[in-house]
Amino acid sequence: MPEFVQIVTTCDQRDVLQQLAHQLIEDRLAACVQIGGPVDSVYRWQGTTETSQEWICTIKTRASCADGVQSTIARLHPYDEPEILVFAIDGGSPSYLQWIAGQTNGN
Repeated sequence: MPEFVQIVTTCDQRDVLQQLAHQLIEDRLAACVQIGGPVDSVYRWQGTTETSQEWICTIKTRASCADGVQSTIARLHPYDEPEILVFAIDGGSPSYLQWIAGQTNGN
């Protein structure tokens, strides 16, 4: 398993993602959370093709914090089935990765 991961979620309410970002940083589950958008999302939900405008939330953390991040997203997110995708970080600036390590709890 990689030492560092990037976790992505989306939401149609920017303020929810702001709250999520602050909680993750305060709990030291993430070193950095970026919120970008809006973006147009097209998806199938309950048998219907939907289109909505959403914000993308990208979370940089240690792999050992991923379960805590996912639990926090599930607790704070208003969607019945929020997007939660975890991507391995295979490399990067050693000093930046060290910064992530120093900002997270590393459980």
